Amino acid sequence: MQRKFIVGNWKMNGALTKNEALLEEVANGVTQMSGVDCAVCVPFPYLAQTQLLLRDTPIKWGAQNVHQANKGAYTGEVSVSMLCDFGCDYVIVGHSERRNLYGESSQLVAEKFAAVQKAELSPIICVGETLEQREAGTTEVVVAEQLAEVIKLRGVQSFRNAVIAYEPVWAIGTGKTATPEQAQEVHAFIRKRIAGFDEEFGQALCILYGGSVNASNAAELFAMPDIDGGLIGGASLVAEDFLAICNAGQK
Repeated sequence: MQRKFIVGNWKMNGALTKNEALLEEVANGVTQMSGVDCAVCVPFPYLAQTQLLLRDTPIKWGAQNVHQANKGAYTGEVSVSMLCDFGCDYVIVGHSERRNLYGESSQLVAEKFAAVQKAELSPIICVGETLEQREAGTTEVVVAEQLAEVIKLRGVQSFRNAVIAYEPVWAIGTGKTATPEQAQEVHAFIRKRIAGFDEEFGQALCILYGGSVNASNAAELFAMPDIDGGLIGGASLVAEDFLAICNAGQK
């Protein structure tokens, strides 16, 4: 059994003073834990502060998005080389909010995935279905298509230095969550899909669950055999809640 991996996704939240208190409390709590790995993905403006506060702690950090090009006339965008300047280890790509609100296609997500890996950082690629797709019974088809674009561009071996996060879109920010059994079913499908190319590698794949994980449901979700941790949204903004989830990852 591999160590659980808990990643906080702050989304578009934060303020300098509040960040400092949050990060210091989380760092102090995580330092006392064992058997669990943690990271936080923060908004671009707070990467310098995060690097300063976490560089001597066991917590890794990263960004929530990136542009696929390394430089150029892309006003308002941020490149992976810029993220490297702030010591990032991880970059979230393909979050459902990026796909749905900003029209990011699976092909574009794959290009961002490739850019992150070329810079020797680790992408956390998000996959998942909408409520309509789940009700239509096409969850596996949707997830397979999202993974296929990465495999087409980078090959299945690219997942060696990557994390997959399954996030049912209908369970993000809604207060709803997939049952542990529903989440496990999709996680098992993802693992089997990758294992179809390489059995040993598929078993070692890190797959996080990203649908409204909280302190009360984390232990039950993490008990599932193919759930290797969580991509945590709102609960990562409250130190007590995030630490409770990290603590659940130890058990």
